[in-house]
Amino acid sequence: MGELRWRLADEADGDEQQALFGVEDVVGPERGTGRMSDLTFRHVTARRILNRVPAGSAMPFEWTINVYRGCSHACVYCLDPSTAVSMADGSRRPLGDLRVGDRVYGTERRGRELVCVPTEVIAHWQTYKSAYEVRLADGAVLTASGDHRFLTDHGWRYVNHPNPIQHLSLTSRDHLLGLGPDGADGPVVVDPRRRVVTVEPLPTERALYDITTGTGDFIADGVVSHNCFARPTHEYLGLDIGDDFNRTIIVKINAVERLRVELADSGWTGAGVAMGTNTDPYQRCEGKYKLTRGVLEALTEHANPFSILTKSPLVLRDLDLLTEAARRTDVTVNFSIGTLDETVWRMSEPGSPHPRRRVEAMRTLAERGVRTGALIAPVLPALSDRRDQLAEVVRAITDTGGRILGAVPLHLRSGTREYFLDWLADTDPALHRRYLRNYHGRTYLAPAYGRWLRRTVDELRSHTSPAGR
Repeated sequence: MGELRWRLADEADGDEQQALFGVEDVVGPERGTGRMSDLTFRHVTARRILNRVPAGSAMPFEWTINVYRGCSHACVYCLDPSTAVSMADGSRRPLGDLRVGDRVYGTERRGRELVCVPTEVIAHWQTYKSAYEVRLADGAVLTASGDHRFLTDHGWRYVNHPNPIQHLSLTSRDHLLGLGPDGADGPVVVDPRRRVVTVEPLPTERALYDITTGTGDFIADGVVSHNCFARPTHEYLGLDIGDDFNRTIIVKINAVERLRVELADSGWTGAGVAMGTNTDPYQRCEGKYKLTRGVLEALTEHANPFSILTKSPLVLRDLDLLTEAARRTDVTVNFSIGTLDETVWRMSEPGSPHPRRRVEAMRTLAERGVRTGALIAPVLPALSDRRDQLAEVVRAITDTGGRILGAVPLHLRSGTREYFLDWLADTDPALHRRYLRNYHGRTYLAPAYGRWLRRTVDELRSHTSPAGR
């Protein structure tokens, strides 16, 4: 299985970090069943469950608990290993033969043109998945997974998106963007010979490869391909960043027992503990393992203060514990709510729990005496920042008895930036042009917008009387 271990976030006296668990502690794998049949669970016996935040961190807490590791919702963007990748030295090399540190061509926008630029391979991995053949008008055949994305004249398009209603899959109306007559020395262009003719599934799973680059994309078989951003952040766990990243959830099965030991230690000062800082403690597998509930029981028994950050109304399953804990110590359960505008929510984040379910969860928590609140985030300029839209969110939060923790405008980091702007280009081309201007060369909008947003929310809050608390 290879070495599988986590390291402590901080170092003791500059010495080598002590492993949280080692190879001998891993038990499994265990296959999921029912709605989790696509997942594999690896049980580990953690050596520590209370993790200290690195010294100098700006986080407002010092200790965290994460009983799960891994992400069952990760995207995979993979191609056939023979796919020819354009190298920064002008040569071409099969995707399967690349190595971390190699220099390839990615793209960046300069003015109105998308140009090729050298970039480094940050990660490289193999996975086994169902694949599709994409045939182009010039006779070229590309082999890729269904969730691989190519850049087209209509923006980024999946080979075969699982939700046809969202119209994000390749069709015969799409032309792939790629190298022009000047190759990597010229701009990326639309070529009518690269029109998509057919997309057909292949009969069996096969080995596919992908890379992560510094630009977030790369040139393969002469066209622009997206790559994965999240996998390198998972690699520090010692996990394979192919299938393991998608399908393997690490479960600290002794988390509750270990926590009770650590809370009883004479050296433990009863400091506040934050949950939900790495993965949502109420993610899908919590319904199977109930480790978060066990953690809450232990913290409550010791009257140890804690906070939870989640997007899941499943937190109400543990309402009895949260209520009892709130009687004994400081407890906070917070949510994030960007908008209550039904149209904007359905357009911008249809996969998230309905924001009104989060509001109702806040109401229930507040009625039971649990401190709760919400961050108004992300606020989408010109989509969800009208005064009446913000007023609706402010009123809903305060009416539940929850606190408003602040308001944060949309920020567009690499990866999120490309996906969001491509979506916006299809949804509202005029607004897309405004975003390109306003976010040009920056992750955040100009500071004046953030100040305006905070001032507006503060004004709305001052005119809204909270109900209940």
